[in-house]
Amino acid sequence: MATDTLKIGSPAPHFTLPATDGKIYSLESFADKKALIVIFSCNHCPYVQAYEKRIMDIQKDYSKSLQVAAISSNEDLNYPEDSFVNMIERANKMGFNFPYLHDETQSIARAYGATHTPEVFLFDSERKLAFHGKIDDNWSEPHNVKSKYLRDAIEELLAGKKISVPETFTIGCTIKWKA
Repeated sequence: MATDTLKIGSPAPHFTLPATDGKIYSLESFADKKALIVIFSCNHCPYVQAYEKRIMDIQKDYSKSLQVAAISSNEDLNYPEDSFVNMIERANKMGFNFPYLHDETQSIARAYGATHTPEVFLFDSERKLAFHGKIDDNWSEPHNVKSKYLRDAIEELLAGKKISVPETFTIGCTIKWKA
């Protein structure tokens, strides 16, 4: 299980992980972007599924300035839909416009202190944690969202402002840890 979640201002833990597009990505792969969003994700969680389009929209809307990287750390013995093969299938089916990475050892989820899917970590240009939490305040009804926590944090970060809501509680499915 995860121990401590990263605190605001903490450096992004390093990773080197395989992705569904056949490439290997590391923290340095995104060095040309002003911001990096790491989202712990998976295939089977209904919360993640409800947010996939919104995540793709964020990547599309801010592609010049930031990069989204989704990481699935779920064990797949009891959750076979979260296997790497099924991750590839889901990424292709949904047309993900961001890398979808596989954390088979679960060491990256532990390093970030991630506990849920989807769980968001927004890092600034120095890869210090600027925002942690959830995407918005209504996972099931996108048309009824009142607080766009992640988009607001992105806008403030890119404008050089202090992030007004740097942390929210996370919602979603728990990460499925290996025994």
